[in-house]
Amino acid sequence: MTGYRYGEYHDGPDPLAPPYDVRSALDEMGDAILSGSTPVHALRDLLKRGLPDAPDRRGLDDLLREVRRRRRELREQGRLDGTLERARELLDKALGQERAALFPDTSDDARLRESELEMLSADTATAIGELSDYQWRSPAARATFEELRDLLRREVLDSQFRGLREALANPDAEAMERVRRMMDALNEMLDRDTRGEHTQEDFDRFMGDFGDMFPERPRNLDELVDALARRAAATQRMLASLTAKQREELSGLIDQTLADSGLSDQMRRLGEALHARRPDLAWSTPERLTGENPMGMGDAVTALEELSDLSRLEAALRQDYPGARLDDVDEAAIRRALGRSAVDDLSALKQIERELEQQGYLLRKRGKLELTPKAVRRLGETALRRVFSSLDAGRRGDHDQRDAGAAGELTGSSRPWRFGDEQPIDVVRTLVNGVRRGREGKGVRLSVDDFEVAETERRTAAAVCLLVDLSYSMALRGTWAAAKQTALALQALVATKFPQDAVQIVGFSNYARVLQPDELAGLDWDMVQGTNLHHALLIAGRHLDRHPDFEPVVLVVTDGEPTAHLLRNGRSAFEWPPSPETLELTLAEVDKMTRRRATLNVFMLAGDERLKEFVDEVARRNGGRVFSASADRLGEYVVSDFLRARRAR
Repeated sequence: MTGYRYGEYHDGPDPLAPPYDVRSALDEMGDAILSGSTPVHALRDLLKRGLPDAPDRRGLDDLLREVRRRRRELREQGRLDGTLERARELLDKALGQERAALFPDTSDDARLRESELEMLSADTATAIGELSDYQWRSPAARATFEELRDLLRREVLDSQFRGLREALANPDAEAMERVRRMMDALNEMLDRDTRGEHTQEDFDRFMGDFGDMFPERPRNLDELVDALARRAAATQRMLASLTAKQREELSGLIDQTLADSGLSDQMRRLGEALHARRPDLAWSTPERLTGENPMGMGDAVTALEELSDLSRLEAALRQDYPGARLDDVDEAAIRRALGRSAVDDLSALKQIERELEQQGYLLRKRGKLELTPKAVRRLGETALRRVFSSLDAGRRGDHDQRDAGAAGELTGSSRPWRFGDEQPIDVVRTLVNGVRRGREGKGVRLSVDDFEVAETERRTAAAVCLLVDLSYSMALRGTWAAAKQTALALQALVATKFPQDAVQIVGFSNYARVLQPDELAGLDWDMVQGTNLHHALLIAGRHLDRHPDFEPVVLVVTDGEPTAHLLRNGRSAFEWPPSPETLELTLAEVDKMTRRRATLNVFMLAGDERLKEFVDEVARRNGGRVFSASADRLGEYVVSDFLRARRAR
């Protein structure tokens, strides 16, 4: 029999883990949205903090800190001029060994050679070129000079093709010939792709011949071009980061080495092709490294290549540009910089963003995130739970009872079920009907005709109007978020506990307008002058008139006295202090509410004397009540007052 052994799963996220509940993510976003944030900013803040139910998963801020830490480490790793410094050391060593061999020789040839060595250029690259045909007298000097040339050959090629340094550790003519054949094949493949003649079979054949020279293991030509272009750009940034003298000297070494290797033309063609295909890369942006240890050219290019990746990662992880999405973050760059676990963390964050859209909570229009009606209902429930959690259950007499019916008190009688009934099922009478209609010897089989519902007392329906101040002063006083939470909570309360009621929410600033439930959460205050309660009461009055048999309920949330009214031509007239005409027209609408038998309760969010005088006059004319509510308890005041009024009826 085949045996099985089980152990801890290491490669990636747990495949047996339950799917993440996006409702908790939406609730986390809801806290920010109900406090005045927009959906896009709320989602961005959630992704930055990380998943609330997955503390082991890192958020964008955690990944960003890791990226910045890695950048600091790379900058402190070493200096960029290590190859140049090592080349000078080897050249000086070879010259010293040669002079030591010439010194005991008294011949004219020895003196001529010493003079030739003294006349060498001070530039390292030029000196190496001048010594290319020199016949070394000292075997040790000849070996040191060959070590220098091998070093340059490995470092220069490694700066273009990662990993060639190891492949050319013991170079011979055959190895260099293979590099030249690879360069010819690569340039030809790029030319064919430019002409539109390249195929995947061409790439697979190329990788079959030279794949060991590319440890990145690209899967197609685009990935190969990306890897080579990033490394070529890093080489140019390394040269740009050196001093002018160092840059000139190292560029000379590179040109001399490529010429000696017979690769000058191929490398020039490759560089031009890569720059044309990836002009978006930072090809000449200098980067400063502050370390003390000298780095070889290949290692320096690798460090600069990684620094460039980290810079792009940092910009993507900040998500602070218009239309930013997590899909903009390159998973391959995350893997190279921070490892596989960071890719799993990013995938979990992407799943949240994707699931919120796929499950119908978020809708993206023209790059802008909007809450769907489904999400608004969820946020309304959250706001309502928050309100009820602050209420004193013993004093208010209300609590969250999930098994309660939706209608009024039971009368003790029942009737046949009709489509659309929300009354509770009378289980006993339903089963009795099934038994009566059933056949003897067989089990009870229920049909639609068997069902009966328990009759309940008819509740009086209410026409509810909540008038919410949207003026600029609400934002200045920090009360706008509380007003929005209150509107959402009242909307959710009526929809869940009093579905027979007709609720309308009206926002007013210089003008008034009816607010739909699905726009409440994303609603923002109006940066205009004017508190047009006159217009809001006109709209509310039309709502009450459309429901003449409903009990009228009017609630006003404001932080200032009326400063605007509606003219006969439909335009808004603003004046501060309030004009007599504004107060007269507004109070006239209050009187109309009184004649409709609508009690008008006002919730003040400020203690201005002019506002107090106005609301006192409203209470005198209408008989309603005045509440001086703090912003953090506004929802509690409004909801509890509404419930009190509903119970009284």
